[in-house]
Amino acid sequence: MSTLKTTTQVNGDSSSSIVRATIVQASTVYNDTPKTIEKAEKLIAEAASNGSKLVVFPEGFIGGYPRGFRFGIAVGIHNEDGRDEFRKYHASAIHVPGPEVDKLAELARKNNVYLVMGAIEKDGYTLYCTALFFNSEGRFLGKHRKVMPTSFERCIWGFGDGSTIPVYDTPIGKLGAAICWENRMPLYRTALYGKGVELYCAPTADGSKEWQSSMMHIAMEGGCFVLSACQFCQRKDFPAHVDHLFTDWYDDQHDEAIVSQGGSVIISPLGKVLAGPNFESEGLITADLDLGDIARAKLYFDVVGHYSKPDVFNLTVNEHPKKPVTFVSKTVKAEDLRV
Repeated sequence: MSTLKTTTQVNGDSSSSIVRATIVQASTVYNDTPKTIEKAEKLIAEAASNGSKLVVFPEGFIGGYPRGFRFGIAVGIHNEDGRDEFRKYHASAIHVPGPEVDKLAELARKNNVYLVMGAIEKDGYTLYCTALFFNSEGRFLGKHRKVMPTSFERCIWGFGDGSTIPVYDTPIGKLGAAICWENRMPLYRTALYGKGVELYCAPTADGSKEWQSSMMHIAMEGGCFVLSACQFCQRKDFPAHVDHLFTDWYDDQHDEAIVSQGGSVIISPLGKVLAGPNFESEGLITADLDLGDIARAKLYFDVVGHYSKPDVFNLTVNEHPKKPVTFVSKTVKAEDLRV
């Protein structure tokens, strides 16, 4: 793997307010979850060896973001090849909790890092695009399920609800995530701001140049560090299938053609690009985060504090889990059992 490291020091300051963070920009090993986790293990170890305390992976890294997959679907149309393609995709997804989650927790503990991992979660036969959170002691903190899949994603992924919009208060800062175009949802962002997010992770599949503007805006709007992680993929990274439809970033159509160009980036609350974007290769994007910048930024603008207007605008977030089936068992009295 070609590894590009970009590290920014903050005035040589080694105080406890400095947290080194790394974004992993790399491709899934498609249809092979064990090898994908092996790849993650090496990348986490590499980031930790460089002193990082937070490691963030892209959307759907475990299980794979199905770019270009069509699953044989058109309006009113399905086919056998598409069904079998979904079978393979479902097989690559993971249970949460489950053995793969246990393995990732052990990797976080072994490398003494906080870990945010993009994964495809399976709950029965429904899949969810999920971000998993782990602390440096090897504990699985919880998950965020993407609440609104984008476009064709809605044919293959379920919808998350308000019960998995966490922000975790950790020794390195308050940690939360918005996945891909959830970052375009003002009310979702506001929910994270309301929970005090400081390390705003944005696992994504959007490698466009325009995405950089959204990340810059969120960092300044939320007064938080934004860590946007996107896969870098070439055609050769995907399983061969005649029904795949790619939008190549370049005109050539050979195996080296770039299908997802990355663009991972780390931005400070003051709107400064600390590392990235990398549009060239797989690699690690690393920066030192001066947590004091959060207070410096909020002197002028605190979106859910002194710059809010709750007498005019307010947001209500329903955090109750939404279950399709609820069983209510009646209490059976002893006399009811007599014949």
